[in-house]
Amino acid sequence: MKAGFELANLQFIHNDSIVKHLGIEFTEAGEGYLIARMPVDSRTHQPFGILHGGASVVLAESLGSVASYMMLPDPTKQQAVGLEINANHIRAVREGWVYGRVTPIHVGRTTHVWDIRITDEQARLVCVSRLTIAIITS
Repeated sequence: MKAGFELANLQFIHNDSIVKHLGIEFTEAGEGYLIARMPVDSRTHQPFGILHGGASVVLAESLGSVASYMMLPDPTKQQAVGLEINANHIRAVREGWVYGRVTPIHVGRTTHVWDIRITDEQARLVCVSRLTIAIITS
């Protein structure tokens, strides 16, 4: 991510969005990574009481989209939008928090590709995802 980027500048993403609805919180940004956490509760469960795979995908896409936003040369004229995502669900989680960490695979002028690893509170792998973002000019 850009050096010196303040997470407080991301407050706009919490306004009436799925990020707010699911309780996703961006917790740390550093050189080449961004971390967020998401509760595993009634908002993110599937009918059998475990973390819904779609909720993991929302966390992954939110992390990658925000990471791309943080990399834009001019976010007033550019947008980062999801183009393709895949996810492999490795471990079930029933409660607590999951943590996503996004790192870049490719950061180009018109596309970004991200690796997202989601872990549980014991740092065990829950989901691995790859996201491609298109950079569009408005």
